Amino acid sequence: MLYAFICQDKEGTLAQRLEVRSEHLARLQKLQEEGRLILAGPHPAIDSNDPGEAGFTGSLVVAEFDSLEAAQTWANADPYFAAGVYEKVTVKPFRKVLP
Repeated sequence: MLYAFICQDKEGTLAQRLEVRSEHLARLQKLQEEGRLILAGPHPAIDSNDPGEAGFTGSLVVAEFDSLEAAQTWANADPYFAAGVYEKVTVKPFRKVLP
């Protein structure tokens, strides 16, 4: 089943985000290589693809897991979560309709 990971950043954590970004991306790359990643990306804090010092307010990931429990376990092990970037991560079942 697909799951949506709706991640909310703590304010003022851009430096921590940048420090562990490569580790975070490596986990997403693994999901992609396994054919389980549908989409992933950050929410810029301003209306710009490159928000600079404004940073980000969170992230969205949609990926396939065997269960909600497995998806939550994966989310809890994210480097952004461990580094204190994410204030809250909500994991919800997701049903893709389009495209």
